Amino acid sequence: MPLFYAYRAATRILGPIVGLYLHRRKNRGKEDPGRIGERFGHPGRRRPDGPLVWIHGASVGESLSALPVIDRLQRDYPEFAILVTTGTVTSARMMHERLPKNVIHQFIPVDRQVYVARFLHHWRPDVALWLESDLWPNILTRARKAGTQIALLNGRISESSFKSYRRFSSFIRPVMACFSVVLAQTDDESARFIELGAPNVVTTGNLKFAALPLPVDEKILHHYRDQIGDRPVWLASSTFEGEESIAAAIHARLREKHRNLLTIIVPRHPNRATGVEAMLMGKGLRVARRSMDHIISRDTDVFLGDTIGEMGLYYRLAPICFIGKTLCVGGGQNPLEPARLGCAILHGPDMSNFAEISQEMLAERAARPCTDEADLERQLDQLLTNQPARDALTDAARNYANSKAEVLERTMSAIDDLMVASRGPHARP
Repeated sequence: MPLFYAYRAATRILGPIVGLYLHRRKNRGKEDPGRIGERFGHPGRRRPDGPLVWIHGASVGESLSALPVIDRLQRDYPEFAILVTTGTVTSARMMHERLPKNVIHQFIPVDRQVYVARFLHHWRPDVALWLESDLWPNILTRARKAGTQIALLNGRISESSFKSYRRFSSFIRPVMACFSVVLAQTDDESARFIELGAPNVVTTGNLKFAALPLPVDEKILHHYRDQIGDRPVWLASSTFEGEESIAAAIHARLREKHRNLLTIIVPRHPNRATGVEAMLMGKGLRVARRSMDHIISRDTDVFLGDTIGEMGLYYRLAPICFIGKTLCVGGGQNPLEPARLGCAILHGPDMSNFAEISQEMLAERAARPCTDEADLERQLDQLLTNQPARDALTDAARNYANSKAEVLERTMSAIDDLMVASRGPHARP
């Protein structure tokens, strides 16, 4: 294990520069100034009495995957307090909005032994549920040595990462040995974890399939539904530069046939909204901005969704959704989010970031691909005109999303032994 001990030595030696590094991150907006102490292991909250389960997700994606698990933990193991740690300011903000009020959030400490020891001494987790691939050697090995039962949920390891780990097996094997069970997303990833020394590996699937529907403020939803009324509506979601102008051009042509058409555009990065608004107005379109609480009048052409954390609102307002980052740039966004909320889904030719899900949805006729702007316009026209076709696409998408929810049952079943063993009088004090 020479590499493993070299890592430990390096984290000890480099300790003095950690403060400078975090200070620089704070100045760049990448650390919360009021909670910087948590990164050194100082607790920001009191530990509740009784058994505690600790869930860690590095950033937004992993944290979202944890939400349905948290929901089930509270239902099935109500005696456990729940601590959630993340590593980014964005994920912390999202957790503040999405976590139940009785769930504690903290920032993960930097992986230096003195900070880790301080964190573990205070929180004393009985069970730790680690999400995906954020593997910190000092944290995991010290937690396991302290008696915490650790499971890796939604385990993911790419082919390139696997090759790197395999070259340095003396480093990764002590980390893998910390896990009582590894729940992998795919059979291929299960095989990789086994080869790297994980002792108990099960393929359970991707927890993203089990994500809860995006939330919405019902008062705000009804407010905008009243303003929109019976107008035909479509949504261009999570758009990147170039896709907003395509949506604007399509709107200008389709409104000749579909009177009172309303187009909702939600840029992936809301800081671009002012430029997008200027572009739309330059084309003669009337714009209402969500961030400014503009009213959607009968004359409004485009409702510009320039807020963070409100995709649940926008998807619920539109029966038809085009997924952005698929025409002018590639990769796409998660199609399961609109599928759960009753949208007929269209997307461009590149859904490579969600290739497996996208291919399965196309096979189930739960989404439709569009080759270019003209094809997108043609298919929008058809769905705006033909409600039975729109309903069939919507139902297929919802059915597909629901069919994947069993991954949560497999996950909860696989960790039940750990939870039960830690819930009784023999649980850690």
